[in-house]
Amino acid sequence: MTSSPFQRTIALPAPLCEQAAQHLEQAAHRAIDGAAIPLKAFRSAADNDFILPVPIVEQAAACLLVLATETAQSVRPSALRATITVALQLRDAVQLAHQPALSSRFW
Repeated sequence: MTSSPFQRTIALPAPLCEQAAQHLEQAAHRAIDGAAIPLKAFRSAADNDFILPVPIVEQAAACLLVLATETAQSVRPSALRATITVALQLRDAVQLAHQPALSSRFW
């Protein structure tokens, strides 16, 4: 088995984890598929120094985008914008984690 050059976990800022947990709670209440697992992980993120597995962060971003789509017509624009902003921040963190780490042996 070879090791992957990609990160398997992401350290996220505490405020982002807290916001994500709040939005994931809404997603879970709306019974959006897949919201329960990242909600549990984001709730306990403080216990792990806000380090989460990449697939969980990716799943959370997808759930929040589904939440934004489903609530777009029924929530205030600022609430919709907040949900989308958190989803995009999570997605950006995942994309950064999927970039291979630079190795000094190539320099």
